[in-house]
Amino acid sequence: RWEELHMLASEPPERHLLFAGDADDAANGLYSTLSDPVCTASAPGCKVESYPCERRTLETVKEVAGNYVCWKGSKQPNAVQASLCPFIRLPADYLFFSSLFCLDPCDSQPCQNGGTCVPEGLDRYHCLCLLGYGGDVHCAAKLSLECSVDLFFLMDSSAGVTLEGFLRFKAFLKRFLQAVVGQGSPVSVGVAQYNDHVRIPIELGQHKDAFSLMKSIDALNFSGGRTLTGRALQYIAQHGFRSTPVFADVQDDLPRVVVLLTDSKSQDAVAEAAKYAKDQNLFLIGIGSNFMRSELTTVTGNPQQTIVYSDPQDLFNRMPELQRKICSVGSPEGCQAQSLDLAFAVDASSGVGLENFLRLRHFVRSSCLHFVINRDVTQIALVIYGSKAHTVFALDTHTSNSAVLQAIDQVPFLGDSASAGSALLHVYSEVMTVQKGARPGVNKVVVLLTNGSGMQDAAAPAQQLRHNGILVFVVVVGDTERDTLLRVAGSPTYLVHISSYEELQYYQGLIMERICEEARSPVNLCKPNPCMNQGVCILGPGSYRCQCHGWEGPHCETRVVRGDSPRSPALPPRSHVQWSPRGMQHFSRALQHSKR
Repeated sequence: RWEELHMLASEPPERHLLFAGDADDAANGLYSTLSDPVCTASAPGCKVESYPCERRTLETVKEVAGNYVCWKGSKQPNAVQASLCPFIRLPADYLFFSSLFCLDPCDSQPCQNGGTCVPEGLDRYHCLCLLGYGGDVHCAAKLSLECSVDLFFLMDSSAGVTLEGFLRFKAFLKRFLQAVVGQGSPVSVGVAQYNDHVRIPIELGQHKDAFSLMKSIDALNFSGGRTLTGRALQYIAQHGFRSTPVFADVQDDLPRVVVLLTDSKSQDAVAEAAKYAKDQNLFLIGIGSNFMRSELTTVTGNPQQTIVYSDPQDLFNRMPELQRKICSVGSPEGCQAQSLDLAFAVDASSGVGLENFLRLRHFVRSSCLHFVINRDVTQIALVIYGSKAHTVFALDTHTSNSAVLQAIDQVPFLGDSASAGSALLHVYSEVMTVQKGARPGVNKVVVLLTNGSGMQDAAAPAQQLRHNGILVFVVVVGDTERDTLLRVAGSPTYLVHISSYEELQYYQGLIMERICEEARSPVNLCKPNPCMNQGVCILGPGSYRCQCHGWEGPHCETRVVRGDSPRSPALPPRSHVQWSPRGMQHFSRALQHSKR
């Protein structure tokens, strides 16, 4: 009640009636007021700076009542910011009075995609951007579509998505295309919007430059009406990609991608329409909020072609993910087509805490969606650790994505002290072995997820893993001595240091990219050693053989009975094992049978 305060305050009110937006600003401003005589006498004691202030009110300005001191806290210990701000008096019959607040250059949150705003004085700032988000001063995504595709955006314009949701999709579309469509871009773009009916305001390939394309997107209007996503998908499959090349030498057989933007449950069936679209060789990508996940997966047929966001700002953070999915057409995303043995070692100690452990667990779960999990392509193992390490499941335990995801959801929190060294030693001796399902001739990666505690004993086992051809990738959340981390990772290339668990999601693409690079690298068939029972692996061109002592068989898996001479029924003594991942699955099953 401003007028009551006005009567209570000493004269002059301009000096003694003050407003602050929060407690810190109030304390700082009060110090400024009380120490004014001190500051006048001795300047080094404190510093008063003017600060631009604005008025927030719910109605048009009626009357300027005068100027009052407003305060703004300062991050500097000896700098107090204050200013005179205009006070607006509203009519007597108006129930609310306006309030005054002082602007910080970072108050508008100008830095996108998880960037940190750093103020520079009163009206300037700069953004510290996450990796992959330095496209402009506000941390826009660094994007480029280096793939040639015909790209159609299908936007929900029904009443269910609301005007606000439609404008959000429109802004997302504009920002994404501004980032990826440039001069000489190999992408041909079209845009359709739908409710009860489908309209194609931007035909495929209609615009040859970004400026005219943006102008047409600006002209898109909200429609309202019912949400008939199934009908829209069928219509685009029939009419969206009519082949009308402008020039005779233009390709008309490019991959065809439809990006569905919707935030409203469909009022007609989508499964049959999506199947029809895919039968026309259309690649479908679905984008929507979390509650749309199930329907979008039904449309795309694959959770890896579905993008969901948690809040409006998170939608814009998904632009790099959309770029990767568009350019994965015709080849599986990430390293799905590469053979890989991958183990996650997750810190489940009290230093991480239950809430953050669940974040790490979710990160592992979403990472597994980037792979095709079976005996022939990717095998995944999971180890959790505190003071001791525990195998949740081995490389050869689960043979499908659904089984792995279900097992991850059941992983418990441990809560004791952490020993990353014990975890890596456990991976070396109990996970990345032929007996536990590791395949010779397949690249191997260990991803260590930790808060950085208990790393002192990890360097030696990490080096032992690398010596046996197993990459160690270290993901650390929080403050830890970098030299220690580098000794464990072996190289800055295989170290990702993240400031908070909330930011972990933004680094998933980078981590998957590094893992996939390793999956594509040449393989040393003798690392790790495929020969059991101290057998020696001898490398040949595209093959290897095991030299056994007291054992026999292709991999020294059968003990020689006393009195018999060592022999190998499967191979002549000096013949070679020819490598292929498919062949190794049979060998792995044979090992399991022999262990029983």
